[in-house]
Amino acid sequence: MASNDSLKDRTFDVIVIGSGMSGGWAAKEFTEKGLKTLCLERGRDVKHLKDYPTTNMMPWEFEHRGEVPTVIKEENPVAARCYIFREDAMQFMVKDNEHPYIQEKPFDWIRGYQVGGKSLLWARQTQRWSDYDFEGPVRDGFAVDWPIRYKDIAPWYSYVEKFAGISGNKDGLAVLPDGEFLPPLEMSCVENYFKEFIAKTYKDRHVIYARCAHLTEPQPIHIEQGRAQCQNRNLCQRGCPFGGYFSSNSSTIPWALKTGNLTLRPFSVVHSIIYDEGKGKATGVRVIDTNTKESIEYFAKVIFVNAGALNTNLVLLNSVSKRFPNGLGNDSGLLGKYVAFHNYRAHISAQYDGFADTKTEGGRPTSAYIPRFRNVVKQETDFLRGYASGFYAGRFKSNLMEGIGEQLKDSLSKSTLSPWHVGSHMMGETIPKESNTVHLDAEKKDEWGMPLLNINIAYDDNDEKMVKDFMDQLTEMYTKAGFTNIKAEDSKQAPGLDIHEMGGARMGSDPKTSLLNKWNQLHACKNVFVTDGACMTSTSTQNPSLTYMAMTARSADFAMDEMKKVNI
Repeated sequence: MASNDSLKDRTFDVIVIGSGMSGGWAAKEFTEKGLKTLCLERGRDVKHLKDYPTTNMMPWEFEHRGEVPTVIKEENPVAARCYIFREDAMQFMVKDNEHPYIQEKPFDWIRGYQVGGKSLLWARQTQRWSDYDFEGPVRDGFAVDWPIRYKDIAPWYSYVEKFAGISGNKDGLAVLPDGEFLPPLEMSCVENYFKEFIAKTYKDRHVIYARCAHLTEPQPIHIEQGRAQCQNRNLCQRGCPFGGYFSSNSSTIPWALKTGNLTLRPFSVVHSIIYDEGKGKATGVRVIDTNTKESIEYFAKVIFVNAGALNTNLVLLNSVSKRFPNGLGNDSGLLGKYVAFHNYRAHISAQYDGFADTKTEGGRPTSAYIPRFRNVVKQETDFLRGYASGFYAGRFKSNLMEGIGEQLKDSLSKSTLSPWHVGSHMMGETIPKESNTVHLDAEKKDEWGMPLLNINIAYDDNDEKMVKDFMDQLTEMYTKAGFTNIKAEDSKQAPGLDIHEMGGARMGSDPKTSLLNKWNQLHACKNVFVTDGACMTSTSTQNPSLTYMAMTARSADFAMDEMKKVNI
């Protein structure tokens, strides 16, 4: 224990573990309501504007023109498989040898250990869930019933959308509820053609603008945050100097710091949550300083665990006591079980020979989107649940490279446009299974004394059938629309590259079959809340970050009310 740290200096109203997508929201909510809040981040500090070293670099300023050298790829086989792992953004990604884990089955764990976490790197796609999603498990007979429905979280979706800034259209779809939207960006002529064709050809299928967390028309609340309009640079993974897209770094963390109520402590590996047997509740958090390896304890009335789904499981599993010998709140024995993810294996591409006189100019940080249409109202396939899909259409320039000398220069100055290329990727729901687990290794530890996480997660027959159906259905839709040279492929990538791992500390109404109640509160330890991906009972098909944000704001509001009533 640090002798120069007084108990008073280490005591707060709230401790938030993690500064990423959901942790940033927890910090914002508590601090703006006047609560002294400690936000712990295991990685380094990354300040908005100041710590985006590549954000304004030109292509020729990169030593390797944006490519990652082979030797670095070979040293980081997991990270290198991720599309973000490029010369301009790899500083925000965890390197394989720095933070090892154990793969009982192949799993590519993509992480970002810094203030802001993966909110600097996310794809910024934001779709609400509907009751089709919340009612899925009980209707289809897997996992357990969600303890909430759309009406419970709808006002909180609106709350976070207004602050974050979401671009979209009012599409009027029951399967994908509308939100509080800023104006959309323009879809290409081929995307609009496909949208109109699908609407005329299928009653239950839709192509819409892909809702995204970009400021197309900043409102006063965004100006107050110091953010500006998205410039469509498509360099988001570098960190945006304009704050044009939502991240903890550009939005919630600075907002919380501005209150004067936030203490942000980077370089803090959370070892465990401290449970007081006499008080029957958690009293604080044990931290290992990343640099000094010193152990420090911090104390608070309420603890929010937002370390990222798998790390949240790790922290809870490592928080053992006489009362909870198998991990904090783990009376059901289900902590670390029923982990799920999104299936991104399938892709389809084609070309379209129409609109030869039209092209696109400039960039755009989103695409079109095909909401889930399989097994929505009733079961109609030999697999459970369904998939959503992206849809993109664009043309590419190609330069001639004939001759040498002056002839080559002349060739290079001439460019031709390709036909329209179109493509889609699958975003499939996987079924949470007891066999998909994470647990702590009994012997191996990292350099901070933390047990390594064993990951035992795999696809199943339901996933294989879904991949085939995606290929069949999208091929049919592409063919009917007049697309040619259609190519469907299964990447066979391991789980994890979707970067949407969920579960392990799921919500539910029954403490015997879940860890958390309808307020994301541990059934067995009422002053500890989990509002990141670990809380998810099922995955649906939507990108999950918006739901994490809404759940966090909702749970923080409940926790503050309970604190006022002295219930926790």
